[in-house]
Amino acid sequence: MDVSVVETYLRSLQETICEGLVSLDGDCEFTSESWDRPEGGGGTTKVMAEGRVFEKAGVNFSHVLGADLPPSATEARPELEGRSFRAMGVSLVIHPRNPFVPTSHANIRFFVAEKPGADPVWWMGGGFDLTPYYGNFDDAVSWHQTAKALCDPFGKDVYDRYKTWCDEYFHIKHRDEARGIGGLFFDDLNDWGFDKTFAFMRSVGDGFLTAYAPIVERRKHQPWGEREREWQLYRRGRYVEFNLVYDRGTLFGLQSNGRTESILMSLPPLVRWNYNYQTEPGTPEAALTEYYLQHRDWLTARAEDAPC
Repeated sequence: MDVSVVETYLRSLQETICEGLVSLDGDCEFTSESWDRPEGGGGTTKVMAEGRVFEKAGVNFSHVLGADLPPSATEARPELEGRSFRAMGVSLVIHPRNPFVPTSHANIRFFVAEKPGADPVWWMGGGFDLTPYYGNFDDAVSWHQTAKALCDPFGKDVYDRYKTWCDEYFHIKHRDEARGIGGLFFDDLNDWGFDKTFAFMRSVGDGFLTAYAPIVERRKHQPWGEREREWQLYRRGRYVEFNLVYDRGTLFGLQSNGRTESILMSLPPLVRWNYNYQTEPGTPEAALTEYYLQHRDWLTARAEDAPC
């Protein structure tokens, strides 16, 4: 197990994704800020703001060390409580300006937990997901087709397993509502061995732009107005609720005394909450929650069943 190889890859991935987003936007660059963590480690945060296509996009690399794994990391693995840790990863969230371009999130991460007299325990995790404001059948299908293609070399059941985990994880429990149309989510992965697990992590990381960029290109020039903007801001509220209440990455960052500005870069620049808002039946807004935010097999879904 070579930790330095993982770090080198993650730093390269951050640069590659930023370059891809700059190309998609065509009018804005990322600012970069490096930071240190008093307990050990640090990272580099890159943010694009007020672009032509992306109202806000953040791509963060972090590599932190600590004496005790925080509760968010040991909740599912209590036997690791009290171990020192090393955690590194790339996380990103993209909030487009055009309401017809979906928000997207991706994250890949690597953990090592150690204690004297015991072998180190390592694992990898990550994935990506898509949060549309207006549903589009072709986009949902292409997103999941790419996700499946990235998984197929690693086993015939990998996509189904991690697609289902994504649906379950990105579920807003207090709303009983999906955050988006899903994608992939995996965690605590080490039973394949280091080489295969690292190869899978790279497949997911490298595949993010392959899945997302074509959707942005198809939607970024679609006309929109005040109605679509108000709906986008309202739906962004659901994104904020999930990240602040449930997201394990956010909780880990805050519990491990990470850099708050970098942890909360995932939040959109503008958002609104309307009390007890109800969509009108038969509208595109109603179609989002009634059809697109329902867990379904997008690879067998039929276009004729989707709302017009």
